Amino acid sequence: MNAIAQPIAQPLENIVGADGVSPWQPQTLSLDPPPSCIVYPQTPEQLAAVVTLAGQNQWRILPYGSGSKLDWGRIPEHINIAISTARMNQIVEHAVGDLTVTVQAGVKYSEVQTTLATVGQFLALDPSYSDRATIGGIVATGDTGSLRQRYNSLRDQLLGISFVRADGKITKAGGRVVKNVAGYDLMKLLTGSYGTLGIISQVTFRLYPQQAANQTVLLTGDPAAIDRANQTLRNSALTPVALDILSSSVVEALEIGNQMGLLAQFSNVPESVAEQSQRLLAVAEKLGLKATCYSQEPETTLWQRLRKIIEYSDQDRSILCKIGVRPTVAVATLEKSKALGVIHASSGLGRLRLSGAIATESVVSNLRTYCEANTGFLTILSAPVDIKQKIDIWGYSGNALNLMQQIKHQFDPQNILSPNRFVV
Repeated sequence: MNAIAQPIAQPLENIVGADGVSPWQPQTLSLDPPPSCIVYPQTPEQLAAVVTLAGQNQWRILPYGSGSKLDWGRIPEHINIAISTARMNQIVEHAVGDLTVTVQAGVKYSEVQTTLATVGQFLALDPSYSDRATIGGIVATGDTGSLRQRYNSLRDQLLGISFVRADGKITKAGGRVVKNVAGYDLMKLLTGSYGTLGIISQVTFRLYPQQAANQTVLLTGDPAAIDRANQTLRNSALTPVALDILSSSVVEALEIGNQMGLLAQFSNVPESVAEQSQRLLAVAEKLGLKATCYSQEPETTLWQRLRKIIEYSDQDRSILCKIGVRPTVAVATLEKSKALGVIHASSGLGRLRLSGAIATESVVSNLRTYCEANTGFLTILSAPVDIKQKIDIWGYSGNALNLMQQIKHQFDPQNILSPNRFVV
């Protein structure tokens, strides 16, 4: 342990043991000054004791899971200790008959899915960095992917949550069934709060049965035709579980063409999947679009490659943005951005990866203005430090800002949880 961490280390070791306190490692986030140490509680009680100690000493805390999204959000300020939930990694209860699962925050998403698959069930999320993301981190960042087309947002799938407040108290909301509650809806409030209101320790999700067959249909071609295909599909009786519009640069990166794409995944009994795929192929033929069907291993590979293209960059100065626009202007937005981009066709939510000459402050500002003009938003998830210092990465100044600040003060009056990371 370095000299800076020594005054803090001993009381923390008394709670979590000597092997539960480690020197800070930058990982995907460089902080100046760096935290004194990383603390690894193994139980909610240990987590609560660490937070209580931090509150008593006014130590500022940076909570996280595996660190896969540590570089998302604003740069936290003057952090004293980091708390990782990585060792709180137990599947607490899997009620197979009730289609629910309760897990600790540090369990990896991939491990949960592997366990559920043994009984033909799955968690209907497809988050970023799915190989290493933890459940707590996914909830804290509100990270839902393409499956929201069929299964809605992450908030809609939460049944219960437990978290440690800034004063060290363990608080619970919800349970294994949907309930109406008075006061704050804590499950929704904690989702996407970036650890600024409390540190998530345990969550309960609703589950879904795995379907017998899956198939993905990719349409590529002229942007206007892609837009018409999207509108036709959205207004039809077809029920894709995922429906994404791909920028031409993403299609090029996938090495399957050089024009815009529409990606639809169907999941159901084999007869339904085949029928729905054929109906989409008929739409493609009518509009002059190229169509390719993927199933089994090629389908899995296609979706993995798509996520990797957006999530990772070989250029140090790339900028990853989350955007939202009206679905009717999704195609136009991707054309304007010139970025590696994916927009979920029904929600209008998406990701843009800006690299090279377009990874600049002015490009981001112009895109934000465009999104806002279309009843949307643009936030920066990850970017070089100098870009984050120049731009308001959240870009929100609406009439809810004062309410958000009041809630933050109620939950964390000393501002010790993830200070400066979120909007407030």
